[in-house]
Amino acid sequence: MQELSLNILDIAQNSVRANASLIGIKVEADTAAERLIITITDNGCGMSAETVAGVMDPFYTTRKTRKVGLGISFFRLAAQQTGGDLTVESELGKGTRVTAWFTLGHIDLAPVGDLEGTVTSLVQCNPDIDFVYTLCVDGQTFEMDTRDMRAILGEVSLAEPQVALFIREYLTENTQEMIPPEFHGGIIPK
Repeated sequence: MQELSLNILDIAQNSVRANASLIGIKVEADTAAERLIITITDNGCGMSAETVAGVMDPFYTTRKTRKVGLGISFFRLAAQQTGGDLTVESELGKGTRVTAWFTLGHIDLAPVGDLEGTVTSLVQCNPDIDFVYTLCVDGQTFEMDTRDMRAILGEVSLAEPQVALFIREYLTENTQEMIPPEFHGGIIPK
């Protein structure tokens, strides 16, 4: 995948298929330590230890529509190309946590991509699922929780186009200044 936001979208869609009612997406950057950590958590059906061991294999999938499952493999490869890696922790009936870490400024770091658009799309396309999106950059933190939005909106669906537009603008306004140039991939300009 060309952008890490597309990996996030893919992993979050796995959470949707796992019947999660709450999905967390956390992106943490520490530019001084040259570290980027992306964590996707869910409270879905979880996986057995055997399934967790298999998800790193691109030729393993539980899906019936195709014979390969490349999402985790591509995400792990993207991390490993920068000197990082990826872990999957899961427990049946409790959920799953996927954590990938990357070296910021590494020449092979893929651009982070459109995080705001990715989160907005996930919320709009899955209006009955709650999402918590957290962006932490060098000690600054922003968090958006759809449960808070539901409390304000009442019966208005998160799938409504006006709501999706608001979410996109809200995310952009509150995170654009936090996003360092290193999120765009490649070597940190000196």
